[in-house]
Amino acid sequence: MDFIFEQARVGGDRNFGYLIGDRAAGAAAVVDPSYVPDILLERAKAQGLSVKLILNTHGHADHTHSNARVRQQTGALVAAHFSVPFRSDLALDDGHCLQVGGVAIRVTHVPGHTRDHVVFHLPGERIALTGDHLFVGKVGGTDSDEASRLEYESLQRLLREFPDETTVWPGHDYGCRPSSTILLEKLANPFLRVRGFEEFLELKRDWAAFKARHGLR
Repeated sequence: MDFIFEQARVGGDRNFGYLIGDRAAGAAAVVDPSYVPDILLERAKAQGLSVKLILNTHGHADHTHSNARVRQQTGALVAAHFSVPFRSDLALDDGHCLQVGGVAIRVTHVPGHTRDHVVFHLPGERIALTGDHLFVGKVGGTDSDEASRLEYESLQRLLREFPDETTVWPGHDYGCRPSSTILLEKLANPFLRVRGFEEFLELKRDWAAFKARHGLR
């Protein structure tokens, strides 16, 4: 295998999209193509890769907007959690494993920001594509206390199951750097340093003031 992994700005609100590939197999996947997928498709073409899969971390339009366009241009299949509010070619669930050439991509269901959110984990490469679930120094927004509890439990699961050296690649450039690691987030992300759900929920409610007090972006 000749592994390829690239991060690109793809429009929207500082959205990140990703290219995952195996040059030896000539196969690739794009993750969350958003509004401007051209750079991902150009990079795939430049490296002789055929895009086989379009992976969506969740169903929000700023991540899925170009699905149909990329599918039309490449013939790739759209893969997303089975509960997304649109029809996908591959309905995913927790524990599913996808293959792009020699690259294994494991699906971890992480409800919270949305009910359909997943993380794409590449255990062999120690990479986690966390979408809007886990950002650098932040976590995804939630619309209710119930959703916040789901998000908290999903985050705790990631901390238990993903090795500290796993790199974190989020869906937006909302942090002080474009990527992180599980260990760095354990040490520096206020939402992962809380002592329980009630403290997590309190921080969510007080987030604007907390950022102002601590000089955070």
